[in-house]
Formats: sequence, structure tokens, C-alpha cells
Amino acid sequence: MTHSPLDKLAGLPILPPEDVLFGRSKEMAVARAKLILAAGTNVPVLLQGESGTGKEIMARLLHMRSPRARFPWIKVICPAIPDSLIESELFGFEKGAFSGAHTTKPGRVEFADRGTLFLDELGSLDLSVQPKLLQLLQDGTFMRVGGQATRQIDARIVSSANVHLQHRSADGGFRPDLLYRLNAVTIDLPPLRRRIEDLPLLVGYFLSTYSRSLQRTPRPLSSEMMRMMRRFSWPGNIRQLENMIRSYVLIEDEEVLAADFVSHVAEDKSFEIDLAHPISLKQITKSTTERLEREIIFKVLQANGGSRRKTAQWLNISYRSLLYKLEESHSAGYPVPIRATRS
Repeated sequence: MTHSPLDKLAGLPILPPEDVLFGRSKEMAVARAKLILAAGTNVPVLLQGESGTGKEIMARLLHMRSPRARFPWIKVICPAIPDSLIESELFGFEKGAFSGAHTTKPGRVEFADRGTLFLDELGSLDLSVQPKLLQLLQDGTFMRVGGQATRQIDARIVSSANVHLQHRSADGGFRPDLLYRLNAVTIDLPPLRRRIEDLPLLVGYFLSTYSRSLQRTPRPLSSEMMRMMRRFSWPGNIRQLENMIRSYVLIEDEEVLAADFVSHVAEDKSFEIDLAHPISLKQITKSTTERLEREIIFKVLQANGGSRRKTAQWLNISYRSLLYKLEESHSAGYPVPIRATRS
């Protein structure tokens, strides 16, 4: 596939060509076959893979290949919505349902009618909301918060998780019956380190894309740089690679890219550091400080059983600041620990 005209009709960014999305690895060939078979059906699809492996893009491709392509694509980033608001955001609310509910408001579920509802990082969904989502999957019905009337929609449910939901279910953090409904088809997306043969294809695509959008003409990466990149484990996967190539196109200096890359390599204990290129001490210091802050936040989050509110209190920062830092880590390609409780 090149670019579908339906992308623009749906108001979505244009998808990369499928040969770039799937590459040449065997694991991605399996993912491609499953996606093609599932696209024409209405069964729920679960996309599993580490952060940055392209789950949202695959969900969009599934939507664009389906009979629902001309209808709404509604995305919900589950970890970004506080537990106290997730039910009303998903299912809407009636006037007077709670303090501040001055008008009736439809939820994301209603906006997805006839189209696709994409639940991103579903593993963070609070247990109290899961029965309502199960009901929606079973017969397409739901009630708004504070409502009495049963409503019905026809929406395709596609979800993603950066951890195996089977493990979350075994730990009591996810309802087994909901998992069975969600994973009628499960598509596993491998990390970049397991499809490293696709690295040159991905690098070429990102170079071309950002050269056009940023109106720059950077030189192709040297063979030495490509060898270094092939040996890296890419913990942030394709998102991390994309961010790095975008920075290179903007700066147009491979030495700066190499220095930035060395700072990432320092996190990868299995990687043998190559000091053939100049190193920016200032950049490494900045990256190390950010990494230390991120590690502290993740450890405190895990120590508090995944509770983000308790973590914010322990770190003496606002809840909003913590959500912002976690979203920054997620955008940079680092897997954010799953929230386990709402307290």
C-alpha cells in the first residue's frame, strides 16, 4: 500500500507505506497476515508490544483497511485520564450526575459509533470501569454516568497493551472475562532489536519524511553510525529511532547525533561503547540527569503499587506534574509502569 485517500477523509495523518511498517522480519510478516485477516471483520483486536513498537499505527491501519474506514476513529489514551474521570470520559454523563455536571455530555464511546474505538494502553484501565467495558463488548450497550436509559452503539474495539494482559489478569489487575472478549485476535509486535534487519529501511523512511517536513537536506548516515545503531538494543524501539533521526535532520550534524547516541548507549549495559566520534559532555550530563529522575520516579511508582497519586505525594510534586513527566517518558519511547491502583 502507498497512501490511502481515506486517511485524509478520516482526518488522520498519512500512514507510512506498508513495506516500511512491516519490513522484512518473520515476526512482522505474521503480524501483517493477522491484521489483513482481521481487518474485514468486526471482532475485537488486541495489539501487544513494548512501548514504541507502532501499536497505534497498526490500529489505524486496521481501521483504514476495514469497512468502517469512512466513519470515526476515536482514540483514548487510558493512562492519561485520571481514574476519577475515566468512566465519564468513556461513557459520558447526564446533567446533574455529579458536582459540576451542568450539562449532558456524550462520551468517547458514543463518538465512535459505526467507527473504531482505540483504547491505547488498556492495561492501566481501572478495575471499577472494566465491567462496563465488558458489557459494551458483549452487546454494544452502556449507560452514561447518572443515566437511566440504556444506549446502544456499533463500534469496533481495538486495544493496545505494552505488557501481556494475561500477566495483569493473573495478578488480579485485569478481569479475565474482559480479556477473553478483547483478544479475539491478538497481534504481537516485536521490539526493534528483534527486527534489526529493518533498521536501514526505517532510517531511510524517517530521513526522507523529516527532510521534507523540516525542509532540510542532511547527508545519509555513515556506515560507522549505522553499524553502531545495529548493535544497540533500542529500549524505546521505533519511537526512539524516529526521535533520534528527527533530531539529526534538524541539526544536520552526525557528530552531535553520535554524542547523543552515546548517552543512550550508556543505559545499555550489553552495548560496547565506541568512542570513535567526539562526545558532548554537556549532552551526556543532561541525559544522565533526566535518566536518573526517570528511574527514581519509576522505582517510587512501583514501590507504591502503581498508584500515581501516592507517588506524587512521596516525591512532593503535584499529580499533574507527575502525569506530565510520565507522558514525556512515554513520548520519548520509554515504557511507563502500569498503574495498579487508583488511590
